[in-house]
Amino acid sequence: MKQIDHIGIAVKDMAASNELFRRLLGEAHYKVETVESEKVATSFFRIGESKIELLEASDPDSPIAKFIEKRGEGIHHIAFEVDDIRAEIERLESEGFVPLNREPKRGADNKLVAFLHPKSSGGVLVELCQSLPA
Repeated sequence: MKQIDHIGIAVKDMAASNELFRRLLGEAHYKVETVESEKVATSFFRIGESKIELLEASDPDSPIAKFIEKRGEGIHHIAFEVDDIRAEIERLESEGFVPLNREPKRGADNKLVAFLHPKSSGGVLVELCQSLPA
């Protein structure tokens, strides 16, 4: 793993959360994107080499909506940047981690993404992400 790419935070109200993080970090978000396959709207803030990704459900049946219903707003996942996502999934699986998806899928911010089940990673939803060519 190269570095922490971002921390995902589940929010109920993107506009209010964008304003809160603008005040907290001292600058506005730099990107807004919808990921239809995950039924989520995202907003990204830079902080040093890492990012904060705000996640708002775009459908009441989305994973983010279910997360907020069960746990409330807050940290949803931590994402690590990797060079070769398929090799990293294989390595982590050999170490006993349970992938939620063995085949990476396209995510926000021009990345291939895959997740590890929180029950295998100390209660933390872990995202692996690999940048796609521009």
